[in-house]
Amino acid sequence: MRKVLVTGGTTFVSKYVTEYFVNAGFEVYVINRNTKSQVKGAILIESDRHNLGSKLKDIFFDVVADMTAYNALDIIDLLSSLGSFGQYIMLSSSAVYPEYGAQPFLEESLKGENKFWGAYGKDKIEAENALLDIVSDAYILRPPYLYGAMNNVYREAFVFDCAIENRKFYLPKDGSMKLQFFHIKDLCRLMEIIINDKPEDHILNVGNPETVSIKEWVTKCYESIGKEPTFVEVHSQIEQRSYFCFYDYEYYLDVKRQTKIYPQTMSLDEGLKDAAKWYLESSSEVNRKPYIEYVDANLITDYPTRSGSNE
Repeated sequence: MRKVLVTGGTTFVSKYVTEYFVNAGFEVYVINRNTKSQVKGAILIESDRHNLGSKLKDIFFDVVADMTAYNALDIIDLLSSLGSFGQYIMLSSSAVYPEYGAQPFLEESLKGENKFWGAYGKDKIEAENALLDIVSDAYILRPPYLYGAMNNVYREAFVFDCAIENRKFYLPKDGSMKLQFFHIKDLCRLMEIIINDKPEDHILNVGNPETVSIKEWVTKCYESIGKEPTFVEVHSQIEQRSYFCFYDYEYYLDVKRQTKIYPQTMSLDEGLKDAAKWYLESSSEVNRKPYIEYVDANLITDYPTRSGSNE
């Protein structure tokens, strides 16, 4: 039985990855501080990744799935604690590409600090560089917005709440800004292909090949709850993140490398239905933001009747 080491294992991406590989028949170890519930079937190594000591030295891991490396020290400390291992897969981010770069972003595109992501993207760049300095054949995955079951970030869950409460949806401008997504199950399936097939390309932008407008995305979120939205367009200088779950920033990743080895991603309709099903059963696991409260306090008075909906 192949051994996989997953960093984290208790929240969204790392939790889903852990459960996926347990169900796929791998022997899965997780590193976390044991402050949250563990995935059934995973083997816990209770520790901070920076204080592992010799706990990993005598275990050979076929795969290290590093889902929680945010800076260079995260990489360096974990690698110094490992004994021998096979493959190393790091989850990076599309935040490594600066907002002023030419789009669509290619894997070879300029990397630099993005004003929307700040230190997060800069630290991810440094983590990538530290990893490649030590493990030159590591795999690095750069997704856009991840979504799906176990997502504790208040994105699709925010729209689900609006749908459940039969609220009008306050849409940034005309809702034409584009977003790009990748379902968490697609991420896991891709990782399994990398583990089994060891593809030639080691740095991969990952995501759905197509983008979707905000308006289309919100509509699909409502439909996954069995509802249809009515839109109110917000045309003002109000910071978009005050009342909406994404920055006013449109970007697009070129995912041709991914599609060579994983050509068929989950449709957004199917993925959002999966996310909605999980949310309706597990809403307490999501970290809510006060978007609805902001709308009620600041926008309903200013936009009482303006509707840019499906009429």
